Amino acid sequence: MNQNFIDFMREFYGKKMAVGVSGGVDSVALLHWLVEIGADIVCLHVNHGLRDAADTESEYVCDLCKKLNVPCHIFRWTGEKPDSGLEAAARSARYKMMTDFCRDNGIEYLLTAHQADDQIETFLMNLGRGSGVYGLAAMQPVSERDGIKIVRPLLNVSRDELRNYCDTRGIKYFTDEMNSDARYTRVKIRQNRHLLHDKLGISDERILLAIENLNRARSAIATDIDKLVADVMGNGFAMFRDSFLFDLMPDIRLKFIGTLIQKIGGDNYQPRLNSLQMALDKLHGDCKFTLGHCTLRRLGTRILIVPEGAKTTFRIRHGKNRQIKK
Repeated sequence: MNQNFIDFMREFYGKKMAVGVSGGVDSVALLHWLVEIGADIVCLHVNHGLRDAADTESEYVCDLCKKLNVPCHIFRWTGEKPDSGLEAAARSARYKMMTDFCRDNGIEYLLTAHQADDQIETFLMNLGRGSGVYGLAAMQPVSERDGIKIVRPLLNVSRDELRNYCDTRGIKYFTDEMNSDARYTRVKIRQNRHLLHDKLGISDERILLAIENLNRARSAIATDIDKLVADVMGNGFAMFRDSFLFDLMPDIRLKFIGTLIQKIGGDNYQPRLNSLQMALDKLHGDCKFTLGHCTLRRLGTRILIVPEGAKTTFRIRHGKNRQIKK
């Protein structure tokens, strides 16, 4: 078993946790490792009904959990599926079912099997998009989604090590054919990542070190932004003077407005950087527009952000309100 995993999990000993298990090699290895360290876990498996092997995989995960004496809950994604953005919709549905279960059962932590190769691929994908510090810092070891802590204990463990663990012990797992479909950007990166090492001498370890350093920078920025957000948030909306926003450094300004929109709009992710930049451009003058399920309004020196559909009202110092008609 990997020492990085053991050290990471010390913080969670004795805590009730859920673990998402798809039936793939990463999550199957994670499930076995959690059992080996005596973690108090319940397995959650989502059958999306998108592949011929979906029911077989669900049966296998259920049987595996019985063998390991781990409680297992199977969820099914039913209803109509979108014609476009299917992968993102499936991910959102999967997380919603698992986080809903965690909330309903008083479980604070949901473990996922994202590993070091996933982390590097995410970094390179975001690099290709021109992302800033937050995107280049890739996945956090611990983040939050819908009030549940998402824990990723394998971010310093390679896919090869997890596969070798299962293969040498005869542990069965399934392979998703999408993982070799070169139409997807992530797969293209996976198939060609070796060139960074072979041609440029950039090792996986160096990339992971860069991501770790970027994560530290992101954490420091996030702490400052949380303080700024707390200064302007109240009762589900935010109001502040334009100078409060535009006196900030450009990168901080973007993350500040993005964090406000995410918190007020209730989305799991912030709007993309180009959308945030366009929003900031509009906020240089009087305006009213929507973004991320929020309505943003500027009148004079005041900026107001409320949930989309809510009334936009400015509270003036002498105590009167001025209603901004929609």
